Amino acid sequence: MSFVSRATVPWTEPEPRALNHEETRKLAIFCEISQMLAEQPDLEIAFRRVLQTLAVRSPVGIAGGMVVLFSEHGHSTELLVTERHAVVRPRRSALRSAGVTRRLMKSGRPLVVPHASGTTSSRAPARREDSREVTQVAAPIVLAGRVVGAISIDYFFDPDRDLHRSMNYIALLAAMLGQAIAAHRRTRKEQQRLMSETSEPSKHNREQPDPARLVGNSALIGQVRTQVAQVAGSSTTVLLRGESGTGKGLVAQAIHANSPRAKKPFVTVSCAALPHDLIESELFGYERGAFTGAQMTKKGRLELAHGGTLFLDEIGELPLNVQVKLLRVLQQREFERLGGTTTIHLDVRVLAATNRNLEKAMASGDFREDLYYRLNVFTIAIPPLRQRKADILLLADHFLEKFAREHGKDIARISTPAIDMLASYHWPGNIRELSNAIERAVVICDGGVVHSHHLPPTLQTAESSGTVANLSLSEMVAAVEKDAIVDALKTARGNRNTAARLLRTTRRIFNYKVRNYGIDWHRFLD
Repeated sequence: MSFVSRATVPWTEPEPRALNHEETRKLAIFCEISQMLAEQPDLEIAFRRVLQTLAVRSPVGIAGGMVVLFSEHGHSTELLVTERHAVVRPRRSALRSAGVTRRLMKSGRPLVVPHASGTTSSRAPARREDSREVTQVAAPIVLAGRVVGAISIDYFFDPDRDLHRSMNYIALLAAMLGQAIAAHRRTRKEQQRLMSETSEPSKHNREQPDPARLVGNSALIGQVRTQVAQVAGSSTTVLLRGESGTGKGLVAQAIHANSPRAKKPFVTVSCAALPHDLIESELFGYERGAFTGAQMTKKGRLELAHGGTLFLDEIGELPLNVQVKLLRVLQQREFERLGGTTTIHLDVRVLAATNRNLEKAMASGDFREDLYYRLNVFTIAIPPLRQRKADILLLADHFLEKFAREHGKDIARISTPAIDMLASYHWPGNIRELSNAIERAVVICDGGVVHSHHLPPTLQTAESSGTVANLSLSEMVAAVEKDAIVDALKTARGNRNTAARLLRTTRRIFNYKVRNYGIDWHRFLD
């Protein structure tokens, strides 16, 4: 199929003329098309209806039309819609010509192919009109100065047709289609943004710690997730119990992040890190002149957490005099600053964590029983890492990605021997120890893979020290004894006398054990 004539009419501004009945009808059609484009979100359906409306309602003879939409990041076709007269089928549309398409994209202006031959369909009777040539008018669809598509309308050839006026109409129609495409793309981008935010963290969030992410697929961490979901929506006081380094602080952040207070402050107080004579003023604040050096009034952590969540880490270390004041906060949600008389009312949720046995602390008088029962409303037990063997690889991969990004290294994976070493270790320091081990490995790794020699020495001796699983009782006892001797030698820096005293045994017995287990004590010397 080919054009009979490739001649085109250059674009010039038409002289103003009064509207006639035909033009009034065209404007009414455009109003209908505008409403149609606004109401139909599917571009293919909308464009097809536009072409059908033009063919049916136009006062001039239209043989068909075509709309093509290019992809956002190139000139490949994203959408192609055609509509033809039931009888007349032009052999080739203007938009089917690569030359015409290139001219449209280069000039950004409408053009006309005045003479394009037509053919009569064998399925319909021939009429005089069918054998006429067609005039094809094409206009680019432009957004932000870039051609994003084009529309071509095929008119039955009429030597008296005002081609300039036809180009104006099609250019106006192309502008309307452009606005519809722009609105559709804006809507699509907004939907993609919302889906991205709800399905996975954005790039900015991936660069920041994700407090609500509890890594792991084991049943035990699944129970923790369930409990977090159950309690997060309320203001119930939560007590988190578990060994040091198990991630109690992360669970507390997850509770806060999934609560109605998520956009309010999350304030952490480490009861073990603050000196006993300062913890009261840090927690409750103080008035000016309350003590020597109190030059001004200062708000405490409780006030800073107003409306949000206060996390009391290692609450078992809280002094008894502060426990009394905290009890009042939990019961009545009020307190006074140190040296003050004004009662301050609070809206704060309290989360507490401890690795101590609070029941023993109560029995010894180190922890108030009434405070314990105020805290122990909803308890979440955080399992140690040695009970979550299935999560070790997931956690290791998580830390590898995190620290590789922080230290600007391109490290893809952990080698199989290193994975086996991680899995065989007993992790007395729990997740904190694993995090430190992976960070150390990332720092000293000079390639794209973390190998076993990049891991800390404590892990490299895991198999030889007997921390692997499937051991008999006597082997497990020997492994524990060997670990104790190695740890004592490390602490004593290879001094066997000091190491023996640390283990409360004699030097003779200690040296016998060292020889029996084949421990090279020289490597621990400074």
